Amino acid sequence: MQFARLNDVTLHFQMIGSPESRPLLVFANSLGTDFRIWRDVVVRLAGEFSILTYDLRGHGLSDIGPMPCRIEDHAADLAGLLDLIGARQATIVGVSVGGMIAQALCASRPDLVRALVLCDTAARIGDDAFWNNRIAAIEANGIESIADAILGRWFTPAFRRAGNPAFAGYRNMLIRQPVAGYVATCAALRDADLTAAASAIGVPTLCVVGDSDGSTPPALVASLAKLIPDARFEIIEACGHLPCIEQPEALVGIMRAFFALTGMETISHVSH
Repeated sequence: MQFARLNDVTLHFQMIGSPESRPLLVFANSLGTDFRIWRDVVVRLAGEFSILTYDLRGHGLSDIGPMPCRIEDHAADLAGLLDLIGARQATIVGVSVGGMIAQALCASRPDLVRALVLCDTAARIGDDAFWNNRIAAIEANGIESIADAILGRWFTPAFRRAGNPAFAGYRNMLIRQPVAGYVATCAALRDADLTAAASAIGVPTLCVVGDSDGSTPPALVASLAKLIPDARFEIIEACGHLPCIEQPEALVGIMRAFFALTGMETISHVSH
């Protein structure tokens, strides 16, 4: 395991390969998860790219950090990690709040960003009432009290079927996240509006959404793609809010096509 102390927060991360020899992909997780959600994507791309995954502050093995927490603080954490490994011009792949962090990083540190892959996210997610109600429910009764409602928006009925061990495992991941870290990120989401930042994005951008996403539906993600100049928009069938879990092969295929269009070299190209 790898850890770094940045911005008064200890962050848990994993670096695979070297950003000096291969194009760098960075993966940012969603609210209520950790970097393990990217496993089935990472295993399909490792060897062609160098890869950085990490747990957002307040999630997984990373510190919760000082309060309040803003999306800009999450972006500063990622910038610190990229500076630490000496990376430049990374492609940031973020899902849900991870996609908002990617947008905020592009606004604050454009020198670090080559391209964006924004999965099941938006410039603004939910409203004050939505997030305040969620925060109140969790502070009163814990994450497990609303876990089934959250998971119903995350995953298709087929994935939530009885007896699916993966669904049981991801439910465990959600309910075992630190309550304080989860609530802090809910507040960061509540207070974030990246509409202006999204409209100013100047790097190649791919927006992806599952056709059955109950958290950031296709119409919302399409509105993000319309905000971003020349962004591509793709819908993944039979998929909810987390394509890296439900449809990793389809997500990787869409990413590869996007990389080919934007001229990103992989290690297989570099080596010839």
